[in-house]
Amino acid sequence: MSSTVHLRPRQRWTGLAVLVLAVTLVAVDATVLSLAIPSISETLRPSGTQLLWIGDAYSFVLAGLLVSMGALSDRIGRKKLLLAGSAAFGAASLLAAYAPTAGWLIVARALLGVAGATVMPSTLSLIRSLFPDDRERATAIGIWGAAATAGAALGPVVGGVLLEHFWWGSVFLLNIPVLLLLLVLGAWLLPESKDPKPGRWDVLSVLLSLTGVIGVVYAIKEAAAHGLVRWDVPVAAVLGAAALTVFVRRQLRLETPLLDVRLFTDRRFTAAVLASLTALIGLSGVVFVTSQYLQLVRGYPPLKAGLAELPAFAGAVVGGLLTARLVRRTGARTALTAGLLTMGVGIGILGWIQQDTTYLVLAAAFLLVGTAEGVVYTLGADLVLGAAPADKAGAASAVSETAYELGTALGIALVGSVVGALYVGRLVVPAEAGSAAAQAGESLGGAVEAAHGLPETLAAPLLASARDAFVHGLNVAAVLAGVLLLGAALLAWRLLRKLPDAAPQQEPKEERTPEKAGV
Repeated sequence: MSSTVHLRPRQRWTGLAVLVLAVTLVAVDATVLSLAIPSISETLRPSGTQLLWIGDAYSFVLAGLLVSMGALSDRIGRKKLLLAGSAAFGAASLLAAYAPTAGWLIVARALLGVAGATVMPSTLSLIRSLFPDDRERATAIGIWGAAATAGAALGPVVGGVLLEHFWWGSVFLLNIPVLLLLLVLGAWLLPESKDPKPGRWDVLSVLLSLTGVIGVVYAIKEAAAHGLVRWDVPVAAVLGAAALTVFVRRQLRLETPLLDVRLFTDRRFTAAVLASLTALIGLSGVVFVTSQYLQLVRGYPPLKAGLAELPAFAGAVVGGLLTARLVRRTGARTALTAGLLTMGVGIGILGWIQQDTTYLVLAAAFLLVGTAEGVVYTLGADLVLGAAPADKAGAASAVSETAYELGTALGIALVGSVVGALYVGRLVVPAEAGSAAAQAGESLGGAVEAAHGLPETLAAPLLASARDAFVHGLNVAAVLAGVLLLGAALLAWRLLRKLPDAAPQQEPKEERTPEKAGV
């Protein structure tokens, strides 16, 4: 028995519009915070580590719970979980908006991650149910992917407008009207769908998945920031790796696993997941630091900084919409590899920018990266859904989204940590700065804040050194991220070799009919 919902064309595309609204909401929340980081630094005075946690607590928790929530949506109903999670997302947004301390904000961001974990896999798996036809589904996923990147584009621009007139918490209040509209339209327009024979939701597997993902990511993040000298880094690494090992073994034994890990034997599935993970590590990390570069190095106000990043997000929208056509012309293997290569080149260009680099260079790099990311993200989601049975769409979608969110969290953590370490190593603080030296050493935002309390003769050299150190860290991190993308391109090319059916959704129907007739 299939969970596919049979609807008239108008109902299918209207339902997609609601799902687009949901994914836009989560995408806006992921990017709107980047422009608020300088304001948060000034108001809440977080440490360098707290600043990274503010940026990635949302993605860490979301990544840890996506597989569990994707499987839960298959069991209790994707529409039901989507609407419940959306309501919880609104409540957590209110908590974040009025956070009085950095610790409070980190907790609120984590709660947003819990709620967000119910939204993303539900949207993608409902597309799988709404669009059983391969070609229609490819188009729908392209629109879905474009909506995700359009939301990411909307976040900085609207966030910049809000920050020009209100306090940083207003960027979270932006979610509330979108959520209200989503709840009303979703309850009215979306059909329910779920796995007719789901089996039980294994709580132990949920705990193992959450512990494993968060443990490993925490260890990587802290090792990048502080090295291996702290006792909690190896403990978290061992605990996380052990939990994931037990999780995999348990899934292989369960009659109805939380996640069918055998999906990874399909090279389409594995290539798509690894491509999404690597692409987001490079993209999110660079966006995180370039947002600070635009505001704190080039001196752009928040709105101008948001507009400066638009080429990346506009390119991603175009890339997402053109993915299906590109795959029909070149095949999934070539399209995915070319997307990763282009991303690597675009990010690598940022390795040579300076404080006074013309904006046209930045815009060109942003456009290259964004367009390629739109192709990689959309094609990755399509390959994942194509490799999974329809009744397990929620769990399979969750793997794709886990790669996306885990890549976002790791990108912020790793790229941010590399930039932070190089910043501290290169920063020169005037001896007369006194207590301001510690604040300046925490982050570029801390240096800017510390300079406000110093006389001009000390503030000017401190700011010059801080900006030079930050740009140096950005350059090195961008080159490393570019190399990582090039390596991912080679891996994707190898994984998808000898797979002529790597993108069955886009093959011409006349080529597939004889094959189907012979099955």
